[in-house]
Amino acid sequence: MFNDPKNLALALVSGIIPSLIWLWFWLKEDQKKDEPAGLLALCFITGMLVVVFVLPIQQFIKNTISSNEAQIILWATAEELFKYLAVIIILYKTAHIDEPVDWPIYAMTTALGFAALENALFLLKPISLDQTTVGLITGHLRFLGATLLHTVSSGIVGIAMGLSFFKKNYKKKMYIFLGLCIAIALHSVFNFFIMKNNGSDFMKVFGFLWVVTIIIMLLFEKLRRMSGQYS
Repeated sequence: MFNDPKNLALALVSGIIPSLIWLWFWLKEDQKKDEPAGLLALCFITGMLVVVFVLPIQQFIKNTISSNEAQIILWATAEELFKYLAVIIILYKTAHIDEPVDWPIYAMTTALGFAALENALFLLKPISLDQTTVGLITGHLRFLGATLLHTVSSGIVGIAMGLSFFKKNYKKKMYIFLGLCIAIALHSVFNFFIMKNNGSDFMKVFGFLWVVTIIIMLLFEKLRRMSGQYS
């Protein structure tokens, strides 16, 4: 499966393109300022690398925890914490975070990198088995669901960090903790309903994700105003 460069390249391209489309969409939300392309690329690539660290942790959870519900929550917790830590490692105390709206932009860019490699790994098997149609359908569904989930959940954390931009240190920690809790809860609920009934509730969950997306877009407007960006 990994020995065919053609299959690997096709899976990577199929996984990355949806994430780049979402990235373009969210970057339009920060219309007044262009973030450094190199830094965005670094966040995206780091997000992809995070998958390498999260997968063995999730496998360990699967092997040691018998409860499906606990597994789902712990899987989501690992993903959200590692995506958050990746953003902090790259951007903590840098000059590039100079306004509240910057945090969700970089957080979602990192999440989209994570989703890109995760999608590629999901697509690799059907593509390697010459099930291209199945792969395209899988990629389309992940574009609609999982990629949006990663973006929205990390967006929630980024929004919380942005809202705490002018707060004192202990309030910053409270905002970020609350943001992580909400992101983990959303991620867990999504995974639970997707796994329940073999994904028959997909459209309901997807609709709920779009409601959350609209809320995040409204919060983006608030962060733009806090940053002095008025459209």
